Amino acid sequence: MTTLRYHFSGIAGAGMGPLACLMRARGHAVQGSDRAFDLGKKQEIAASLRRLGIELARQDGAAVTAAIDRFVYSAAVEVDTPELRAARALGTDCLPRPQLLAEVVNTASPGVAIAGTSGKSTIVGMIGWLLREGGVQATVLGGADFAGEGAGGCFVAGPAEGLAVAEACESDGTLVGYHPAIGLIHNVTRDHDELGALRPQFTAFARNCGRLLVGADCPEATALGRRFKAAAYGVSPDADARLLVTSVGPRRARGVLRHEGRDLTLDIPQPGLHNLLNATAAALVALELGVDANTVVTLLARFPGVARRFEVLGTTARDILVVDDYAHNGEKLRAAITTAQAGAARVVAVFQPHGFGPARFLRHELRALIPTLLRPQDRFCYAEIFYAGGTVAKDISSRVLADDLPEALKCGYARDHEAARQWVVSEARPGDTVLIMGARDPDLPRLARAVLKSL
Repeated sequence: MTTLRYHFSGIAGAGMGPLACLMRARGHAVQGSDRAFDLGKKQEIAASLRRLGIELARQDGAAVTAAIDRFVYSAAVEVDTPELRAARALGTDCLPRPQLLAEVVNTASPGVAIAGTSGKSTIVGMIGWLLREGGVQATVLGGADFAGEGAGGCFVAGPAEGLAVAEACESDGTLVGYHPAIGLIHNVTRDHDELGALRPQFTAFARNCGRLLVGADCPEATALGRRFKAAAYGVSPDADARLLVTSVGPRRARGVLRHEGRDLTLDIPQPGLHNLLNATAAALVALELGVDANTVVTLLARFPGVARRFEVLGTTARDILVVDDYAHNGEKLRAAITTAQAGAARVVAVFQPHGFGPARFLRHELRALIPTLLRPQDRFCYAEIFYAGGTVAKDISSRVLADDLPEALKCGYARDHEAARQWVVSEARPGDTVLIMGARDPDLPRLARAVLKSL
């Protein structure tokens, strides 16, 4: 094997970190940079990368030299950063993160790619858990680490020539590059772009899969399944592998999966119908990969969850449950809020949009959605939009989003995390569930912990 030197620009990202770790595990020299590190944030991720022998530098371009063979950049990095300019000036091979990820999947034996606008990280985490705990050697790359095991993405190292499972994201239009032996499309909904723009790349992904599984409860995924002769799973009576739901909460989700003439009891420690469907998808992929059915059932029953996916941080002395969740689009907000409602008479929710572009894109959807989700007793607050840095138009505010909602909802607005904490403290009552939601901001888990401590 030829040893190369990689530079990962945006290495602290949930998708970038695991790839950098994989390249290091495969014997390559790896270095990287991240704006968050320069700001003194995500230091636990920086420490874990350094322990693997990955060199970290400031994101000012100085570390990009002729010694670098491949420059890997995140979609979260602007197209004209000092590092990208330096790499292009040197004629360095520059590739976006999904291109390298697709290489890993396409050269694996077999390669598995998990796609869909919601649920990918949890499904990949569940598959990774089943493979790791089941003693199956595999490379697993996902967007969220196992709860309690880390703050970055999911990474399980496996042999270069063996099985690889990866989360394939539609956000940057790169699904077309995957050619997995086994592909899964969990759902297709409006996220990052309109459905009309998303359909072509999901279609290309489906066409490129050797074996395709689709979620039977999503019309878009079902249509692709019919076109490409996929196996469908879900609660729909038309599903090839049908899920019969027993309970979706308040603390666990339970159901029976009918697959190829036998029933598998799924009893998972995470509540919510969406998590039960995630477990269904993960179980089917694991079975395709040869994991024993009894092993699947036993291991899913003690799945720890993945970080910031309805992650229960604790319960206060006043019986207030605090949950941290990555929800950042309409369907994910719906899943998080309805799951919280199933276990509490009253929900106090804070949502921080993860960027100015996403806030503009979601504005009209949120205006229509939020009033339909909240019960009269629930409370909802918008925290100010997360700004990651760089050149973006700050032409919208969470105050505008809050003003969009009916006055009767009494929607809160928090200018920063301290104001959000104070708002929760003023609203929360004994027996409530407090839900902190949002993506990208590395300080959101800290806010959730501060809320727990304050209550």
